[in-house]
Amino acid sequence: MTRYVLTRFLLILPTLLTVAVLIFILVRIVPGDIVELRLVSGGSFVTPGVIEAERERLGLNKPLWDQFMEWMMGIFRLDLGLSMWSGNPVIQEIAIRLPLSLQLAVMASLIATAIAIPLGTLAALHRGRWIDQVVQVISVAGLAVPSFWLGILIILVLLGVFGYLPPLTFTPLLENPRANLAQLIWPALAVGYRYSAVTTRMTRSALLEVLREDYVRTAWAKGLARHVILRRHALRNALLPVVTVIGLEFAFLIGGLVVTEQVFNLNGVGKLIVEAIGQRDYTLIQGLMLLVALGYVLVNFLVDLLYAWLDPRITYQ
Repeated sequence: MTRYVLTRFLLILPTLLTVAVLIFILVRIVPGDIVELRLVSGGSFVTPGVIEAERERLGLNKPLWDQFMEWMMGIFRLDLGLSMWSGNPVIQEIAIRLPLSLQLAVMASLIATAIAIPLGTLAALHRGRWIDQVVQVISVAGLAVPSFWLGILIILVLLGVFGYLPPLTFTPLLENPRANLAQLIWPALAVGYRYSAVTTRMTRSALLEVLREDYVRTAWAKGLARHVILRRHALRNALLPVVTVIGLEFAFLIGGLVVTEQVFNLNGVGKLIVEAIGQRDYTLIQGLMLLVALGYVLVNFLVDLLYAWLDPRITYQ
């Protein structure tokens, strides 16, 4: 087990290196020049000499190989460079917004799990009955309704019916838990319901497949109680694909809630990604994409380790 963990952990490094190379190349293929965007977009006249001096200040006149090596050396020093637009360290720009996006992703994942696993279990146990039909309607509605549109409806209902508008300023959880939850619970509900639909359907199909296994039939024949069969034999094995879906959704939520953050006026990582792309801020884009890739890799690593805990038959040699 220890050898497997160390091997998988070391494989993260070449994965991130490959992602870094692709990010570096792709951001420079996108049309547009950050120097011209900063100096000329206001409509003012700028001489070519000023543009060239600014490009030299930002290091964009160096060969691409030198730019790449300079960026990679900074990564090994845990230094992602300076934002070409604001001039602030990229780590600082990300650190300001990451707690909000991370908390929102955790809350949405918890809500999605709390909704999906009970509903998926009920649908599997009552297959073909009215309960199953109701759960399928709920899950299909979740797949059909975009989270940002549901968020708009939530705001309209809160404002029109209850006369309540969620706080617009982010407050850290440890500073004021009540104000923090008052702002983030609504986008978490909108996003959590949207992603619970996928998990509900996965839970239902996985549990139906496990319930047909011989060892589950044997447990029924032995007269074991329903909750014992579900908890010890069926649900734990059925959770393997469900955990994979939850993990991938969690990794996506860290940087993929662009529109939802706009609707609820949240200054998170998703909004920062859009701003960085619009401003052609190469260093900031590179840092953000590397963060998202690192999130996916770490979540996938943790999900693999969780498999062995859920199913003792799985061993890592």
